[in-house]
Amino acid sequence: MTERTSNVTVKGQAASADEPWNAEITNKQIGYASLVCFIAWVASVYDYTLFGTLLPVIADDFGWTTAKATAVNTWATIGVFAVSLVVGTMLDRFGRKNTLILLVIGGALSSGLSGIAIGAASMVIIRAFSGFAVSEEVVNAVYLNEIYKKAKGRGFMFSLVQSGWPVGALLSAGMTAMLLPVVGWRGSFFVAACASIIVIVMAMKLPESPVFAAIKEVERRRKSGDAAGAAALAAEHDIEVNTGNNLGLKGVFGPELRRHTISLSLVWLFSWMAIQVFAVLGTTVLVEAKSVSFESSLYVLILANAVGFVGYLTHGWLGDRIGRRTTVMLGFLLGGIASVVMLLGPASDGFVYMMYAITLFFLLGPFAAILFYMGESFPAHVRGTGANVAHVMAPVGAIVGSGLVSVLLTAGVSMTWAAILAGSLPLMLSGLLMLGTRKVDHPEEDVLKEAVA
Repeated sequence: MTERTSNVTVKGQAASADEPWNAEITNKQIGYASLVCFIAWVASVYDYTLFGTLLPVIADDFGWTTAKATAVNTWATIGVFAVSLVVGTMLDRFGRKNTLILLVIGGALSSGLSGIAIGAASMVIIRAFSGFAVSEEVVNAVYLNEIYKKAKGRGFMFSLVQSGWPVGALLSAGMTAMLLPVVGWRGSFFVAACASIIVIVMAMKLPESPVFAAIKEVERRRKSGDAAGAAALAAEHDIEVNTGNNLGLKGVFGPELRRHTISLSLVWLFSWMAIQVFAVLGTTVLVEAKSVSFESSLYVLILANAVGFVGYLTHGWLGDRIGRRTTVMLGFLLGGIASVVMLLGPASDGFVYMMYAITLFFLLGPFAAILFYMGESFPAHVRGTGANVAHVMAPVGAIVGSGLVSVLLTAGVSMTWAAILAGSLPLMLSGLLMLGTRKVDHPEEDVLKEAVA
């Protein structure tokens, strides 16, 4: 703690070193925050992917055709988009910790209520609340970027947390294989809801981000007339004072950030078209395009998501060394190519299993890099808003991806070509769009260069 910090005054009172914006985050707190965010993300992904995993069974129970099932998923994803819109404002207004708790509660409601759905309309409305669950990764990106502020190997650390996606998807497929014959698809959703309750209790003990505390204190000082105190604290924490034009949507779409925001938003849109096709609707694609049985498709998902877990760690590690922007670009391009090879290649079990695993390796892995990249590529005062503006395009991509698959299938296009057009090509395009995003300096690269020297 610097002497300058302890001598700053607010309304005549010395600023204490114990103030939340001056708090030193200990290694123990970093470890606990990482653990809680990891478990929270696992629970969120469990809920989000469970619906897609169980969709063939749900459709059979309600008597839906494949086209109607994907249409229900499309309308549900529109609801996810609407719910996701509020998360950025929540982050910048209520704080990182409180928002995480609220989102986990929303995910628990989504899981529990899904088990009592009585038809298409009720399922669409209930699944809209999973928008809170899928937006939890935005909170992780913003919160942990600030918690890890001075940590070395931050990208790899975050990849461990973000690897909760393949872990959650793996648990979703694995638990479905075990529980479906016992409790049915409704009971499977109730189990997912119970997992979220544990996360809520754990999250209560998280520390709030000192950066967020500083942002709120800077704003409080400015409004109270202490312009000098606000400027001093803002400079100390490398944040900006609110000028009325540099916050919220005005800030992220201003001249300095406009191209970056638009490019990153499109990356999320197109990559999530692929997520919807190959991850959420993975069982449907494997069953319809490659003639894999539903039971076998569950085991393929388990294997592929295990490989996807390794993909997260690999891309997180690589991002610390060659830059997260480059890592994302290469990963998405290779993922798109792998998916085309899988879809157009032979239908033998060994080939399909291998290529689907490689597809998920390069489809899921780059998200460990892009999420942390979002946190560091937007300035602190618009970090929550900027990250969420880009991230809300994820459900839009899911809507477009699911909707395009439904339209193509209804028009008589085979599932093979529907998946290529709605998933493979958009994934490759998302990699190319990373060229329009900002280049960010990585402290880790300097550390590595010094070590080599």
